[in-house]
Amino acid sequence: MSGTIPRKGFFTDTSVCIGCKACEVACKQWNDVPEDGLDFLATSYDNTGSLGADTWRHVAFIEQDDDGDMRWLMSSDVCKHCTSAACLEVCPTGALFRTEFGTVVVQPDVCNGCGYCVPACPYGVIDRRKDDGRAWKCTLCYDRLKDDMTPACAQACPTQSIQFGDLDELTVRAEERVDELRAAGMVKAQLYGKPEDTPGVGGQGSLFLLLDEPEVYGLPPDPVSTTRDLVSAWRAAALAGATLVAGVAVATLGGRRR
Repeated sequence: MSGTIPRKGFFTDTSVCIGCKACEVACKQWNDVPEDGLDFLATSYDNTGSLGADTWRHVAFIEQDDDGDMRWLMSSDVCKHCTSAACLEVCPTGALFRTEFGTVVVQPDVCNGCGYCVPACPYGVIDRRKDDGRAWKCTLCYDRLKDDMTPACAQACPTQSIQFGDLDELTVRAEERVDELRAAGMVKAQLYGKPEDTPGVGGQGSLFLLLDEPEVYGLPPDPVSTTRDLVSAWRAAALAGATLVAGVAVATLGGRRR
């Protein structure tokens, strides 16, 4: 990350999410994200299903049986803006880049629609838009950050479930909140996205306070960048190729001497 600007990010406290979807609406309005179907999915009040090219914020409604009583776990999911971002690393055109705020952004005018970034993301965040084939995802409102404004989703959240700021400060705040909830008896409360807990992506720029295991929210428990082992794989391939060439050379020279 260049300059002295602290890395920015999100902290989503799911314990105070009320499922109002104000974040989804604000994101769409500000970023001019197309309508994504509003389909009846028969999964509680969730009508968007998952993140995608036309859904940059997704509010999940998870119904659980709690000792005979039903409880909802609500969570607003978003791009993780990984420290080791596989989507960025596989992009052949430079359409994906890391900003001065430490976030990962797609430049739609540079994207050629190759789609390499889609399977590269371990979270299934980025996707291609059907009408033009280009890749789209959350930008953490890059245009707003450049004007010293809060991202639209965090600005619209009525309960401060979505908080924006310097990532280091958010991490401290999130850890304190986890301790507070555990002291109140919520023993499964945990923070998702710290570098030590998600070493496969080097940590996330979006932190989540969860009230159950990550899998319950549809999050991978141990996300791994799909490009993490790419260098070692290429080295192994190069070594194998060099060994093959050497073997052929030895066989050829040996045959000539006879």
